[in-house]
Amino acid sequence: MRPTKRLIALGVASVLLAACGHKDKDAPLAFVPADTPYVLSNLDKLDDDAYEAMISQANSELPTQVAQMKSVAQDLETKGNAEAARLLKAFAAEFDGKTAEAALKNMGLDVKTGSAIYGLGLSPVARVALADPAAWEAFVGRLETAYGKKLETADAGGQAYRHVTLSDSGVQLVIATVGKQAVVSLLPADAAQPLVRQALGVDRPQKSLQDDGRLADLAKDKGYKDYAVGQVDLVRLLPLVAAGKDPLFASFLKHQSAKTGEPVPELPPSCQAEAARIAARVPSLSFGYTRLDLHHQEQRVDVALADDIAKAFSGLKVELPGLGKDASAPFDISLALPVEQIRTFFTAQSEAVAAKPFECPAFVNMNDSFAKLGSTMQQAAIPPFGDIRGVRIVLDSFKPAAAGQQMPTFTGRVLLATRNPAGLLAMGQAMLGGDFKLAGDGKPAPLPPNIGTMLGMPGWAAMNGQAIVVGLGEGEDAKLDDMLMGPIGDAGRLNRLHLNGDMYRAWVDVMAEKATAYAKAMDDASGADGAPDDQATQTAAAQRSKVQFDAMKAQAARIVQVGGEAHMGEKGLVISGAVEYK
Repeated sequence: MRPTKRLIALGVASVLLAACGHKDKDAPLAFVPADTPYVLSNLDKLDDDAYEAMISQANSELPTQVAQMKSVAQDLETKGNAEAARLLKAFAAEFDGKTAEAALKNMGLDVKTGSAIYGLGLSPVARVALADPAAWEAFVGRLETAYGKKLETADAGGQAYRHVTLSDSGVQLVIATVGKQAVVSLLPADAAQPLVRQALGVDRPQKSLQDDGRLADLAKDKGYKDYAVGQVDLVRLLPLVAAGKDPLFASFLKHQSAKTGEPVPELPPSCQAEAARIAARVPSLSFGYTRLDLHHQEQRVDVALADDIAKAFSGLKVELPGLGKDASAPFDISLALPVEQIRTFFTAQSEAVAAKPFECPAFVNMNDSFAKLGSTMQQAAIPPFGDIRGVRIVLDSFKPAAAGQQMPTFTGRVLLATRNPAGLLAMGQAMLGGDFKLAGDGKPAPLPPNIGTMLGMPGWAAMNGQAIVVGLGEGEDAKLDDMLMGPIGDAGRLNRLHLNGDMYRAWVDVMAEKATAYAKAMDDASGADGAPDDQATQTAAAQRSKVQFDAMKAQAARIVQVGGEAHMGEKGLVISGAVEYK
């Protein structure tokens, strides 16, 4: 071999060895089958900024989540499922009154290093790195205490695990310590050994998601960070459900049949074919962070769509003024509603289903739904609704209703984009009175006095060749022209949203005050004569609601602004959201 070729061969070998060497053979993704129908995992260890951001976010959400877990546990207890209620209460207690970091430490978990939630078929498996295996064992012991007895122990290929069948659901909870990972799974109550062994990781998948690289490629393509990337593969998932042969689903059907006394339903072959037909329209959805630090949390969701769906809207420029502008008002939302194109598209879908109806019992109701959709789309053609292109709503101020007031105080504008502003105006004149006149030059005209009296504030309207805008409140008349002249969105743009922290907190405060008032009313009613039999349950639910809104208030205090947008790309729908924190 020539020296040059030898050097090239050595270089290639070194690169290949390096590529193989950096992969951790015991990373969670190494246990995930490449054909899993769903997965959520980090691709690499979290850096300090991302970890601190996740912990900070978890701390703000924990009180609400604990309250929700307690609420679900209460419902389970009311329905007679005391065992599940005790387990859920014990799990909630692990987080109640603690920081997320303290709770994770008590449980021995190391989410910074790595975790994955994925499906073996439909059976969910969670694998989380352990910082302290002894602490994890102690946590499982606390769950056993709450359950009221020791979980059953078993062995699969030399790997010990504990398990318990959850009531009469046909599902068992499997818990194990596997090396330096905690493994929790929901499997059929009668799961065969090969499935148990694969869930525990005793048997590795023939090809793992780590080997496949699909999730890493997805993150690179969509711009997701390595912190947490998820995908639901509907091409794999829906046929699993439709066939009825997935072990978890089959076990569930079997136990449901035993409870009702009816035979296990047999799904005809058409179900699989039709599930594949549906999945071909929406093959998958994926999601991940695009930015994550203590002050920013930005996420993206991608919904893959069939080529004809994406093409119907990806090149469409919706003539909605303001859709092409970054919003800055306290609350500003623009929503494209190109009724003509929507009507054409959904009419075609309705006709396609009518030409080839669904036969599978699980999908047959869709035939009627699409028939009704087709009828609705025909009605949408009637002017002026058929001419609508979109709507934009802006709030400049908002104050909750004071004592004795029915309505909150606000100022803002509503714009309706249409191909036929004159037709929309004629409808408005019929509703508001024929004396209401409006020129098409964009200049504001006062609304009829009866409207201002009813709303308790002055109002104006303005119109040009592409939209009508109405402003309510002092000073809004001066903002109507700018609203009408806002730039339209670029091709495929469907939505924009902006909400600042002050406006968000004002809304949360209103809801929290209502929850507090309701909780007090329920508490007062508890001791009253003639209270209904379920008064205690209603009171408890009201108190939990109050706790949840109190937690939302604490979380809202950190928010500077919230933003989002949606657009149709060449491969499907893209939805992005961003939150900025103090």
